[in-house]
Amino acid sequence: MTTRGIYAHRDAGIEHEVLTYRYVKMGARIAADAVGEAHEVVLKSLVFRADDGSFLFALIGADASVSNRKLGRASGHKHVEAASPRDAERATGYRVGGISPLGSRQRLPVVLDERTARHPQLVINAGSRGTLVRLATADLARITAAYVADIRVE
Repeated sequence: MTTRGIYAHRDAGIEHEVLTYRYVKMGARIAADAVGEAHEVVLKSLVFRADDGSFLFALIGADASVSNRKLGRASGHKHVEAASPRDAERATGYRVGGISPLGSRQRLPVVLDERTARHPQLVINAGSRGTLVRLATADLARITAAYVADIRVE
């Protein structure tokens, strides 16, 4: 299956590998296990709502959790909270379990966890449940215009 996320890679000339698995249950850890990847390199693509009503993505490895306080500070907001599934789907055009900043309906700001960004390659949802792409971290940061910051719960 070719998704908007995969088209975004192709259009940008980014080398990537498509990974697919049988989607049964939502979760980045489940996806990582299904494709045989380490949890720290498979990303959660989380949508947050900021205090001004805008949305943003937080990208972090499946082995970690996002600190709302750190994400707010990194994104220049006093307060951020996880977007409702309905709002996340409306903002991105993707269904929960397949949300990705790649090919998202609205181009949202992206904050990539700095510890996660240390890996040379990452795996991210391609915009469909059960479809992931592996790509160079530098390419992911470039195509999403990601800001790298410490957003991890310690």
